[in-house]
Amino acid sequence: MPIDLVLSGGLFESLVATLEDAVKTATGPLGLTIIGIYSFLIAFVLPLPSEIVLVPADQMRLGLPTEATLALIILVSAIGKAAGSVFAFHIGQEAKQSGPVIRWVRRSRFDIISWSEKKTVQLAQRFGYVGLALALCVPFFPDTISIYAFSVLEEDYYRFAAATFVGSVGRLLVTLVSVFSITVAF
Repeated sequence: MPIDLVLSGGLFESLVATLEDAVKTATGPLGLTIIGIYSFLIAFVLPLPSEIVLVPADQMRLGLPTEATLALIILVSAIGKAAGSVFAFHIGQEAKQSGPVIRWVRRSRFDIISWSEKKTVQLAQRFGYVGLALALCVPFFPDTISIYAFSVLEEDYYRFAAATFVGSVGRLLVTLVSVFSITVAF
């Protein structure tokens, strides 16, 4: 089956919906594994929000208080996203040396490279890896763009992984604080 059919057809959408449902209804240690896998995948292939990993916190049935469960979910998600980011980083390093790949992406109708490169270069020049962590703290913005843009610009795997880990934790904490603030306000 050609990749265009998979990506443009209902099969891809169905797989994504199934994965999101699995995350939202996750329970127990298997649920944490699903959250880790989802977080790994959204770092390099699925432009989906990472915030949904917080949804199953009340139903995880890990025998822990909700706060401890949330902390564990955030830790597992951040580790998964950092691992996926390192994978994306490696792909970015390879693509950086592959002129045809960059030229093909630049010619695509969305011109993601130019836009994300411009914004990412500004962040990278001004804040370095802290800029990546800050970019990843923005709730509901797909991480994939920032991760790939930084992966082409930077070269240190360890700092990249640390920045994506910190940014992932920051994003989920910002989301929790925002939801809590809205809940308290109403």
